[in-house]
Amino acid sequence: MKILMISDVYFPRINGVSTSIFTFRQELEHHGHAVHLIAPDYGRPTADEQWITRIPSRYLPLDPEDRMAKLSAIMELLPGLRNQGFDILHIHTPFIAHHAGIRLAKALGIPAVESYHTFFEEYLYYYVPFLPKSVMRFAARHFSYRQCHQVDALVTPSEAMLEVLRGYGVRTQADIIPTGIELEQFAAGSGAAFRARYGIDPEWPVLVHVGRVAHEKNIGFLLEVVARVRRVAPEVLLIVAGEGPALKALKRKAVALGIGGHVLFVGYLDRQRELLDCYRAGDAFVFASRTETQGLVLLEAMALGVPVVSTAVMGTRDVLRHGEGALIAAEQVDDFAGQVVRLLQDTALRRRLSAAATAYAAQWSAARMAERMAGFYQEVIQKSQEPVAAFSRRQGVTG
Repeated sequence: MKILMISDVYFPRINGVSTSIFTFRQELEHHGHAVHLIAPDYGRPTADEQWITRIPSRYLPLDPEDRMAKLSAIMELLPGLRNQGFDILHIHTPFIAHHAGIRLAKALGIPAVESYHTFFEEYLYYYVPFLPKSVMRFAARHFSYRQCHQVDALVTPSEAMLEVLRGYGVRTQADIIPTGIELEQFAAGSGAAFRARYGIDPEWPVLVHVGRVAHEKNIGFLLEVVARVRRVAPEVLLIVAGEGPALKALKRKAVALGIGGHVLFVGYLDRQRELLDCYRAGDAFVFASRTETQGLVLLEAMALGVPVVSTAVMGTRDVLRHGEGALIAAEQVDDFAGQVVRLLQDTALRRRLSAAATAYAAQWSAARMAERMAGFYQEVIQKSQEPVAAFSRRQGVTG
C-alpha cells in the first residue's frame, strides 16, 4: 500500500502523537508499505526526514510548543500528490491537518481514516480557561461528532476512547488499535548512570514521571502524593521528565508543599539514551493523568522493567492490569501514596512486578499493532471501492 499521513504535530515536537506516528510509520515500512507524512516545519529537522514534507507554520499564542501549518501550502501539494498513487489517507490530528486531509482525500479519490488521539472534552478547558468548562466540553463534543462523521473510518487507541465517541453519537466505522512499542529499543538504559549524572544518591527511593508537563496530566496530584510519601520515606525523590505549560505552576506548588528539594524537573530527554536511563533510575513509575487515550509511557516503563503505580482512567484502563507490572491506585492521596510506600518497602514485590512488567509489555509490540493497522486500512479501502464496483456491474448489465 501507499499511505499518506497528515498531522499538526510531529518530531521534533515531543508528545504521544509524534511517537505514535513515528512508530506506525517505521513498522508499516518494515512490512513493505510506503508512508509519506505531511507535518509542520519547526525550523529544526529531525534525524530522518525521508518521505516527510514539512509545511511552513507559525506559533500558537496559547500553546507555544506547537505550530499551525498553512492550509494553502498543504493544498499546493495536490498536483504532485495526484501522481503518486496513494491508496489511503490517515489524519492524525483534528485541526488544520483534519481540514486539509478531508480535502486531499476527496481530491485524490481515496478513503480517509482519522486517529482520535486526544480526549478533548477534558483537555480544551486548560488552554481556553477564560470560558466555562461546560462550554468547552460542549464545543469539544460537537466538533468531535462533526469531524468523526467526515471521515470513512476511525482509529482509537483504547476501548474507553471509542466508548466516549459512541456516547457522542458517532457511528462511523471504527477499530481499536493501540500504539505499540519497539521492544528492542527498550533493552538498554542505565539507572545508575542517570543517578550519577544528576547527583542522586544510589540509596534514595526514586519515583519517575515521563510526559508533557501539562495541566491535564495531573502532575500536581503526584506532588501531593510525594509530600505524603515523605512521612514514611523522607528521602524520596520525584523525577519529572518533560516540558510544558504547567512547569512554572508545578515548581511553585512543590515549594508550597515543602518538597521543592524532592522534585527534580529534567526537561525533555533524548529518547535513544537519556530517557531510557531516566526510566531505569526509578524504583517506580508514577502516573495519574485523567485524559490519556492510551498512556504509552506506561508501557515504555514496563518494557524497561520499572514497576508502575497509576490510576486507571480512560485509556489507561486498557493498558494496566493490577499485579501485571503495575499497582492500580485510586485518585486519592492516601490510597496512591499507600501503594507507592508498599512498593518502595517491599523488595520482593518490586522484583516480582518488574519481571511481570517486561513480560506484559511484550504483548504490545509495534510490529503486531502495525499489522492490525495495515489490515484495517485494507478493510476500509475495500469498503470504499464497493460502490464503484456495484456501479460498474450495473453499467455492464444495462450496457
